[in-house]
Amino acid sequence: MKRRPSPLAVLRRVPGAGKLAEALRPAWERVRPISLPRYLAYTPQVGGRETLDAFFPPNASTLAAGAMSQETATFVSSVLERLTPSEDTSRQPFFYAMGHGKFGGHWRYADILTALRAAAMFVRPSAYLEIGVRRARSAAIVAASCPQCAIYGFDLWLPEYGGAPNPGPEFVRGELQAVGHSGPVELISGDSHETVPAFLRRHPDLFFDMITVDGDHSVQGAADDLANVLPRLKVGGIIVFDDVSVAPELQRVWRKVIGEDSRYASWQFTEAGAGVAIAARLSDQPPATPLYWYR
Repeated sequence: MKRRPSPLAVLRRVPGAGKLAEALRPAWERVRPISLPRYLAYTPQVGGRETLDAFFPPNASTLAAGAMSQETATFVSSVLERLTPSEDTSRQPFFYAMGHGKFGGHWRYADILTALRAAAMFVRPSAYLEIGVRRARSAAIVAASCPQCAIYGFDLWLPEYGGAPNPGPEFVRGELQAVGHSGPVELISGDSHETVPAFLRRHPDLFFDMITVDGDHSVQGAADDLANVLPRLKVGGIIVFDDVSVAPELQRVWRKVIGEDSRYASWQFTEAGAGVAIAARLSDQPPATPLYWYR
């Protein structure tokens, strides 16, 4: 998908207009057009080929329950303990332990890691795509849940991204191996708005059981990433979208692309932490009437 320069980008090119463009940016992010996916007809689905493997995607409440369960948090903590120590890998298990220690089974919390564990339990992915791999913390959850899953990761791998070392693809491979992953891994460096469409053109028959988008956090960038990958999400597959609290403009993107589309059952957690959104794709095309068990 070719990206056109925004009006603000054009304004920045005018001599002396840079400060004006920056002042207008927050307002522009609230109203700028959002790219929508161009879905494919006859998308493959998860399950449904055998009697004991029925097509039965999770509804929004099931996604929420899975992402917020104590069992899920315990599993995530056990995976993080196997990764190279960092502030992120030590902070998250401590936070989970505090919440469950103080409130027991009443505590409710979700983040990208617990959402991914829940998604992996529900669909048992054979193919997973992730935009924004960084140090493989999230990919490791999928890898540990489904060791044979093929993982396709896209990232710029900018050094010292977020104030922490960001070693790159070989480090990621080592982290995935550390949690027991033995399936294929393909890691592609570069701007996801260019590398993902190019990759998908090279693999026209490749579809994914799970997808995570955690890359460009601008409205246009996030919407373009979703527009590029969602046509390749299997029916019954699950999409995870991170940082909807720390980057509130992403909630607008999620609502427009996913929340207003009846082919998805979606849920968000925004009460604490970075916020995460998760959705299951229910149908190939938007149903004329909502599926009765997902109303």
